[in-house]
Amino acid sequence: MKKSDKIEWLVYVLKCRNNYLYTGITNNLEKRLKEHKEGKGSKFVRAWRPFELVKTLPCSTSTEARQLEYRLKKMKRAKKLEVLDIKVEDIKKK
Repeated sequence: MKKSDKIEWLVYVLKCRNNYLYTGITNNLEKRLKEHKEGKGSKFVRAWRPFELVKTLPCSTSTEARQLEYRLKKMKRAKKLEVLDIKVEDIKKK
């Protein structure tokens, strides 16, 4: 098994302040969320904290993750919520 086979890439979706959604990729979710909490890594998340993780989608390679992230970011909000199976009510809670 190659070293790269052990890395699981994820596309993740955060619900930020004002119910904005942020989509990103990582191969270390714990580290990435810590960076977001510290205000590092994304100007958008830094500007719209606090945030909550609402969805993760595992991918087998970084290429697959990047392509999925790109497709999700191109979608209108309603379509993105539908594809991710996220209910509007769940996003508006809290």
